[in-house]
Amino acid sequence: MKISNSQFTRYEENNNVWLSQKSGEEFNFTDYGIVPTVLGSEAAVGQAMLNELYKTAASKEGDINIALLGGRGAQELHRLLGDLAKSTEQDHLLARLNVFTQDALAPLSMNNGLSFVRDFERILGDAFFKKIKSFTPIQTDTEDLESALVQYLTKLEELGGLDIFFIGHGPEENHASHLAYIKPFSGAKSEHIAGIIPISNSILEHHISKFKAGGSLINESDEKECRSAKYILTLGPAAILQAKKIVQSVVDADSAPAKVQTYANVINTQLSSDTDQLLQQLNANPGLWIRLHSNTKSFVLPNLGL
Repeated sequence: MKISNSQFTRYEENNNVWLSQKSGEEFNFTDYGIVPTVLGSEAAVGQAMLNELYKTAASKEGDINIALLGGRGAQELHRLLGDLAKSTEQDHLLARLNVFTQDALAPLSMNNGLSFVRDFERILGDAFFKKIKSFTPIQTDTEDLESALVQYLTKLEELGGLDIFFIGHGPEENHASHLAYIKPFSGAKSEHIAGIIPISNSILEHHISKFKAGGSLINESDEKECRSAKYILTLGPAAILQAKKIVQSVVDADSAPAKVQTYANVINTQLSSDTDQLLQQLNANPGLWIRLHSNTKSFVLPNLGL
């Protein structure tokens, strides 16, 4: 597909498709590092994430745009939000929320138990979705994935971008990691706001295992359809870097022990002062992109061994 009459431009390399926005500004590759906050329980992580939402709500007027984190990382946050939605305590806050998903496997029917949308509905509950201002998932059940992604990005742009990007940390081979679903060696650059990249077996296994670990009810046909997915649709580095705040959570090192090393690599890797070499580092280990955001909170559990 050729994107016409659009604010987004298309870049393709090795079957990876990335969409970007035209900008005359060069990105400032400043390393802000990561200082993790170690909390005693998954519930404490969820409360800390909710507190960050409260801080944002108190610091601005009007809508609040957030990207939900799927899998285990934010389940406690979602339970807290679901409980709040059952009361009237935070109706004024919920009514301000424009909620976006951040990644998806495709093609995949939207009612598949392994889709993030179904998992969000399961934990957040009907009351939450009735009370928020809007919910915008990445469409995964269309033949024209690029057009669907452009429509999604257009809405996000019209609403002013993300106030909070709730993000996780996914392990990859060679002690690398992904953010959202930005894969190693997928060619993601600082101007790329979203992409469609070929899927890998490691991503499929990680996706399915984290859903099972999180308690999702998955039938055989759902898993079969999921294993037939061909692409990952994901927000890219530009969406991460342009968000006003990044809130990361890493809570599942017990069920995904590779995260002990991969998260340590994100914290401890020496980033090159040479831009070309730094871009190579980021391409090999996209988990490092979070180091380039000046307003990041990273909430983790003691099982990371920090």
